[in-house]
Amino acid sequence: MGIAGNVVVFVVIWWLVFFMTLSFGVRGQWEDGHVEDGTEPGAPQSAGIRKKMLVTTGIAMALWAMVWLAVRFELVRFGDGTSWGT
Repeated sequence: MGIAGNVVVFVVIWWLVFFMTLSFGVRGQWEDGHVEDGTEPGAPQSAGIRKKMLVTTGIAMALWAMVWLAVRFELVRFGDGTSWGT
């Protein structure tokens, strides 16, 4: 797998993990009892996106390394793409 393939795999893993972590630790305004005028009571008080992005990057790097090792040591093999099933 070349550089472009590695980048694509990492980006896909990163976004999947990011979407899974978005809901962790989010508290709605109604839970704190302080709802800003003109906003939805279920809107998050603080989403903590920066922390989630850092955690996501760490998890994605670990998962990408596992994929890279599986491809490197041929636990998973990709054909040359010229034929189906062979």
